Amino acid sequence: MSEVHTEEFHVNGEELLAKIKQLVHEGNIRRIIIKDKDGKTLIEFPLTFGVVGLVLAPTLAAVGAIAALVTEATVIVEKNA
Repeated sequence: MSEVHTEEFHVNGEELLAKIKQLVHEGNIRRIIIKDKDGKTLIEFPLTFGVVGLVLAPTLAAVGAIAALVTEATVIVEKNA
């Protein structure tokens, strides 16, 4: 079983969708969690190997909607170590 490594990124609402797309493109990610500035989880979604394109499109649309509503967000990324 592989070890999980966690990283946090603090972004503003305008940068949120671009950051998520960048992270997905980098690969090796198990889960992404987006929290508001108060630490409340807004969305959490797992990523499995090969999830791209049409399967990911609804999730990215939801992230875009969240980005329009928040001024600051924390993106927590779980990666396989």
